[in-house]
Amino acid sequence: MCGIVGYIGKEEAAPILLYGLSRLEYRGYDSAGISVYDGGEVRTVKAAGKLENLIRLTEEGRAVHGSVGIGHTRWATHGEPSDVNAHPHVSASGRIAVVHNGIIENYLSLKQMLQAEGVVFRSETDTEVVAQLIDFYYEGDILRAVSRAVDKLDGSYALGILCSDHPDMLLAARKESPLIVAYGEGCNYIASDVTAVLKYTRSVSYMEDEEIAVVREGSITFYNEYLQQIEKPVVHIDWDVEAAEKGGYAHFMLKEIHEQPRVVKNTLSAHIRNGRVDLSDTMLTEDYCREIDKVQIIGCGSAYHVGVVGRYLLEKYARIPAEAVLASEFRYSEPIVDEKTLVIVISQSGETADTIAAMREAKRLGAKTLAIVNVVGSTIAKEADSVIYTLAGPEIAVATTKAYSAQLAIFYLITVALAEKRGKLKEAESAAIVRALEALPGQIEEILTHKEALQQLASKYFNNSSIFFIGRNLDYAISLEGSLKLKEISYIHSEAYAGGELKHGTISLIEPETLVIAVATYEQLFDKLMSNVKEVTARKASVFCVAQARNAEDAGKAAADCFFIPDTHEMLTPSLACVPLQLFAYYVALNRGCDIDKPRNLAKSVTVE
Repeated sequence: MCGIVGYIGKEEAAPILLYGLSRLEYRGYDSAGISVYDGGEVRTVKAAGKLENLIRLTEEGRAVHGSVGIGHTRWATHGEPSDVNAHPHVSASGRIAVVHNGIIENYLSLKQMLQAEGVVFRSETDTEVVAQLIDFYYEGDILRAVSRAVDKLDGSYALGILCSDHPDMLLAARKESPLIVAYGEGCNYIASDVTAVLKYTRSVSYMEDEEIAVVREGSITFYNEYLQQIEKPVVHIDWDVEAAEKGGYAHFMLKEIHEQPRVVKNTLSAHIRNGRVDLSDTMLTEDYCREIDKVQIIGCGSAYHVGVVGRYLLEKYARIPAEAVLASEFRYSEPIVDEKTLVIVISQSGETADTIAAMREAKRLGAKTLAIVNVVGSTIAKEADSVIYTLAGPEIAVATTKAYSAQLAIFYLITVALAEKRGKLKEAESAAIVRALEALPGQIEEILTHKEALQQLASKYFNNSSIFFIGRNLDYAISLEGSLKLKEISYIHSEAYAGGELKHGTISLIEPETLVIAVATYEQLFDKLMSNVKEVTARKASVFCVAQARNAEDAGKAAADCFFIPDTHEMLTPSLACVPLQLFAYYVALNRGCDIDKPRNLAKSVTVE
């Protein structure tokens, strides 16, 4: 959500800032702007709408001169999307320019205090309060002014700050919103995401809460909340810049769907040794696994849907009570957890605000936390008691695909490890699951070779105004994810229901030609799901069924359209069933002319509550 980039060096800053902002578009935004010190003053250019508007206004950066500056893509929270509300925000004196990710919860009381001092505000945003507050405290020492200002802020922030009195530096500050500094040759950078600067450098430091960085052309100095100088490790980014490029695909989403065989293979291979699941580098020791009496799985969106899969798996194979809980609900539900509860926290970015808050609440109550995240150095990765990284690489499309598949892969490993250590899984069954896991990447690859079939089905159904998904057990969990993918990128109303619930109200929504997508890959409940298919076809619904190849004949008799996934172990069907649903959603959105990688109103990483 929102994007920050800053540069200081010898080159013209504006083109570098615009390029960095272009790499952050995937995070979601509705306006953009830059501030550059031009040798006499801070010049600010802002534009509502797409980044191309700002690029046009600045003539691709050529119209704005200076070698130090900050830029921002904004996703509106306080104040409508407009030129005035776009970042950067500049103080009334014109000295201080600020870009900000996060939410200042006490902005109104601060604004009223400043207004009482005669400060005039131009925007509706909470961010302008930060710029005006820094200027209010400024008495020649910009570092001290920033320190005094952030000490007054309640909420979350990642700040990039430019002061016309000190054009030899940028300042950065962070609390509960991600921010990095990056080291170049004769120049340095700040950014909310490494993708903004990866073209220029692979050396970065991750800022921690309540730290301030002073970034100069040839140095970066870090301070803690007491303005004591501290040292920070430098991290080398080892994934290729090509991983953040489309690589010939029409959209990042399609590219990332096709990356799933490799991603799943890499994630599994990191934890399978000599035919056995090996999570010895985590907290899941045999003694600890036997002590657990309950598991709670926390996530938002697709991560929550992974948790729904995980809940079914843990209860069946590890025989342990499990519950999937929306992170935004967990912290307000007075959860019953204690030192014998394992809380599994799932987040692609590791910066999801609700998930961070839920994890902290679980830890406060005494639970142990195990994180599944994609981003090394993220807040969740650092604060969890133990972490397992998905090896998905950067995911640019807002609608997750490969990160979701990598999270599923990790959950299979956790399930096997818990079941083995609790004595609930026989060695032969464990070996069979591992063999099936090792076959998964090739089976996903096989599904991708039949994408044209999904493209044809999408062209048949893309005009539907409402689409329903049904499934049972694991198939219900996958239906939730399939429905989410469809609605978030195609804007078609879609809902997922447990098949057994059709008779309890849902079937009243079925009209002639309504599309029902039946996920029927769970062998034990295949016949029952086919009964549900018959219920909706009797009411003249159109049915598209996803089933295992072994059930092709029966599924073909019940549904007008079918897609068959390769046969696999019953635990692993979610990893195969999700792929045709991803492709179907992609091609439906393509037929409808939607902005697939950057759906309206959505952001990649939701770093505010």
